[in-house]
Amino acid sequence: MRFKFIALFFLAFKTFGQFNPKIDEYKHYSIIKKKDTINFHLYSNEKIEKLNSVLLFLQGSGSAPFMEVEIKDKIKYIKSHIPFDLDKIPKNFAFVVISKKGIPFSIKNSVFKTPKIFYEYESLEYRAKQADAVIKYIKKNLIHKPTKVVAIGHSEGSDVVAKLGTINKSLTHIGFWAGDGNTQYYDFALFTRKEVQKGNLTELQGKIKIDSLLNQFKEIQKEENSITKFWEGHTFRRWSKFSEPSIENLLKIKIPIFVTACGKDGAVPIESSYLIPIEFIRKNKTNLTFKVYPNYDHSFMIDSEEKTEYHWMEVFDEFMNWANEN
Repeated sequence: MRFKFIALFFLAFKTFGQFNPKIDEYKHYSIIKKKDTINFHLYSNEKIEKLNSVLLFLQGSGSAPFMEVEIKDKIKYIKSHIPFDLDKIPKNFAFVVISKKGIPFSIKNSVFKTPKIFYEYESLEYRAKQADAVIKYIKKNLIHKPTKVVAIGHSEGSDVVAKLGTINKSLTHIGFWAGDGNTQYYDFALFTRKEVQKGNLTELQGKIKIDSLLNQFKEIQKEENSITKFWEGHTFRRWSKFSEPSIENLLKIKIPIFVTACGKDGAVPIESSYLIPIEFIRKNKTNLTFKVYPNYDHSFMIDSEEKTEYHWMEVFDEFMNWANEN
């Protein structure tokens, strides 16, 4: 059977370059607890016994499985939501991703319907505890005394990696990619003010829109655990449980942190990201590397009418060089 693969990463609803997803080369593990089961998936370019480091990737929002397989006319199409060129994962590292609650690693020839349990567990605290448990399991059962334990969080995953950095003592390096420093609620007001400054909205229109946003946030917080009411594609519970400003967690972390901010980011205003270096300076903290990519969007792409460029792996290479030097 022939197969084709299409690598996709949904957060900004953009497509990444076409990397081989290597769907059959992952090893799958389950951590079974009294009231929970955590499923994680490990890829490596060497046998596990030869590995001495861990690279954990915490994906962004949504409930899509990592792999979607479709077979048409004896051709296998694989849509991957893991944006890495796995051939470029350092040979001494285990590359790890974690399934969200109720979400399978892959689906085949089907339209995936998000289960209720996903919404019930969708929170910053739960995702951070998942990641903490996975790191502890790997250290105990797979890679004893790892040289490096590196965690990268992108978009919503950046909130998770910041929280993880406050509870897991094994982490050695953190990548906080395309995340903001403030609460996500603030970003909506900021984007509205930017539209006013551009002349796309009048001052009165901007005021009316922000007043409406503030009322919406009040409604969300009043019903902060609702999984039946939605706003902007997410449940009230999700918005409430991810409203914690990342800067509060980042400032508690002592290990090296690599923050990326993108000038063309349509999901996270770069102005919100600048809160991070400002607060680190104000607190005299020196464990931050803050890197701005002026022309990249939320997914490290340059997308124009003339061309589309994919720079995810360039950012990754720069990050790994930094991790080796710090």
